[in-house]
Parts: sequence; structure tokens; C-alpha cells
Amino acid sequence: MQKIGFAEALESLVANDPRYHRDGYIFLRDALDFTTKQQKRIKGVSVRHVTGPELLDGVRQYALKEFGPMVMTVFDSWGIHSCEDIGHMVFNLIAAGVFGKTEEDSIKDFKNVYNFEEAFVTPFAPAKPGSPKPSPEPSAAKPATSSK
Repeated sequence: MQKIGFAEALESLVANDPRYHRDGYIFLRDALDFTTKQQKRIKGVSVRHVTGPELLDGVRQYALKEFGPMVMTVFDSWGIHSCEDIGHMVFNLIAAGVFGKTEEDSIKDFKNVYNFEEAFVTPFAPAKPGSPKPSPEPSAAKPATSSK
């Protein structure tokens, strides 16, 4: 398969599958870059392949970093409503020759990895009234010292 440029692939992808906005694909490419850099930092070596669940974790982290409490609004405008949508976008990019895959990779790797509401809304939800707040650890009394 002949490699084509990312911009050219996007035009074709959006024309053939209008469910997802062009900017969503750009975000996904950036999230993959973010994920590989995170893994390199953690593992100390370059990562040549990212699994579906690893990419989804990177998407979650990167989206929260980039958009904060607006993630769901942004994703909704791009047609992204679930982990499965990310998987469909990934496999669209694979079909276009932009992303690669191994024999083990499957669209099923993206099914129900996390709930978008829990991943993107809950971190910003205010505490419910009446829910106990964690109490700070009691500090040990320090003996008085003389400044003589």
C-alpha cells in the first residue's frame, strides 16, 4: 500500500466516513504522539507499537490536559461519543495507510474500555452536598521550643 500524506488521507476519510470531524483525526494523531512520548518516559525506550487500550488511556489523559471540563463538548462536536468511536477512527486511519497495526490488533480492543462520562465528566463534577470530605491527618503537636 502506498503511503499518502496525513492531510490527503484526512480529506478522503472525512469524505468516505462523515461520522467523524477532521479535527478529531488530528487530535487522535496528536494523542498517539502524546501516548508514545509518555510510554518512552515511563519505559525509558522508544515505543514502536501502542495497543488499543494504551492509546485510549493516552487519549483520556491528553484530552483532559488539552480540554479540561470541555472534553465531552469538543468530542461531541467531532462525532466522538465512546471508546468504540476512537477505535473506528483508528481503523479508518489504518485503512488509509496512516497508522499501522499488528495481527493482534482488533476493533474489539476499543470496546468498553472506559465510560466517557466517568472519564471526562466525573473528574470535574462538584462534590455532592452531604458527602463527607476527607479530613486532613491530625498533625502531631510539636513541643514548644525556647528561642533563648
